[in-house]
Amino acid sequence: MICLIQRVTQAHVTVQQKIIGQINAGLVVLVGFQAEDSPEKITKMRHKLLHYRIFKDTQDKMNLNVLQVEGELLLIPQFTLAANTQKGLRPSFSSAAQPSTAKEFFNQFVHQMQTEYPLVQTGEFGADMQVTLTNDGPVTFWLEI
Repeated sequence: MICLIQRVTQAHVTVQQKIIGQINAGLVVLVGFQAEDSPEKITKMRHKLLHYRIFKDTQDKMNLNVLQVEGELLLIPQFTLAANTQKGLRPSFSSAAQPSTAKEFFNQFVHQMQTEYPLVQTGEFGADMQVTLTNDGPVTFWLEI
């Protein structure tokens, strides 16, 4: 499981010219699943994501997590994160989870996140989405479990 996280001051996701998810300060999380992923990895990623310290404390150090700053989350399914780009000039998606499995895992991840923390919005699995955000810092991290 891969999450590309970006600390943002605001973000929204649009499908067919309609905003379906919108947040203020917090994290935009692009979520990708690989063929070897499991429900256990989803649980581990949920914990890591909610407790990963990338927000500034009073001394300007990254010591606070999204829960501590009461930030919002925008979860976006993004299968291209699982691409292998090491060979050639075209990405290979052979290591990505099958779409039906990835959709089930994304729904499980969203459910776990919303159960533990109410400030969660999402994109739409399989949709052509436009994501607009203002990266704060910029701060971006690649998390993989």
